[in-house]
Amino acid sequence: MSAKHSCCVYLGEALAAYAFGSDHPFGPLRHDAFRKALLIHALDRRVDILDPVSTTQDILELFHEHAYIEKVKHKSKFGTGYLDAGDTPAFIGMYEAVLAVAGTVCNAIDRLVDNEYKTAFIPIAGLHHARRHIASGFCVVNDCGIAIEYLRHKHSIKRVAYIDIDAHHGDGVFYSFADDPDLNFVDFHEDGRFLYPGTGDITETGEGKAKGTKLNVPMPPRADNDLFMKLWPRAEAFIRKSKPEFVLIQCGADSIDGDPITHMAYTESVHEYAVSRICDIANEYCGGRVVAMGGGGYNLDNIAKTWTAVVSALIGTNCSGETPAYSTRESVK
Repeated sequence: MSAKHSCCVYLGEALAAYAFGSDHPFGPLRHDAFRKALLIHALDRRVDILDPVSTTQDILELFHEHAYIEKVKHKSKFGTGYLDAGDTPAFIGMYEAVLAVAGTVCNAIDRLVDNEYKTAFIPIAGLHHARRHIASGFCVVNDCGIAIEYLRHKHSIKRVAYIDIDAHHGDGVFYSFADDPDLNFVDFHEDGRFLYPGTGDITETGEGKAKGTKLNVPMPPRADNDLFMKLWPRAEAFIRKSKPEFVLIQCGADSIDGDPITHMAYTESVHEYAVSRICDIANEYCGGRVVAMGGGGYNLDNIAKTWTAVVSALIGTNCSGETPAYSTRESVK
């Protein structure tokens, strides 16, 4: 199918299958909450809806250790026990689900590199806590880390900007690439003194040759739009300095007011604004190539309004209908 629009959105049961059951915060209704909102806003007419794409074990192992992926495969058959200290339970079909999450992100990268689309959104993705050797924080694999390695190995793209506005620090990405000077890392998150995983201090700026290539912005509980907007210009300058060849953004909706497991107070217009500005930067440096991933978010209403706002920003329209102070394409003074 030839592209009709500049943005693609991936939807399908293979993505929805990444969930831990109805009693778990990362439950099975998140995908459909977004899908329904996309249709209500008629955004499905402004994007191309694509099916998820599975990948192979060797792609997972671009980032993850072989022994760990073998463990995931084994536990996927029986769905018992945990993959970490107690946050990430195994479930039957888990291995196939992570192949779909990672494969879909990689497919989006392929399509953008081939200039089929400028932007892409994958709602069930952005699993930013898993380390190379272990699961963590509801994340069986780290598709963000896989995407970075895939860009390097498959497409020879070195300078990657990774932006994360999930309430939780993207520790699995940060520490896996802490000494990588070609990964420009920006993370706005609730201060680790108050929220899992307890990392992401402002003093953590990278290691060795990568010192100064990472920007962690811990936010106090109840941080709102005004504080985000006050601090955001530094992030823009930081990203521009790296002149990225490709941009990844994790758009966790758990930083929106009312999430049951975090303490932030943004509205969805923060995500719409940030993604819009990131798209502007991508247009300047890398042909507009932005892959956005849904990330966290455990309030279904917040997921619906936040991720539709993200898609709205990716296609250059304003969906949130909120105050003009946070409208898309606004310049930061």
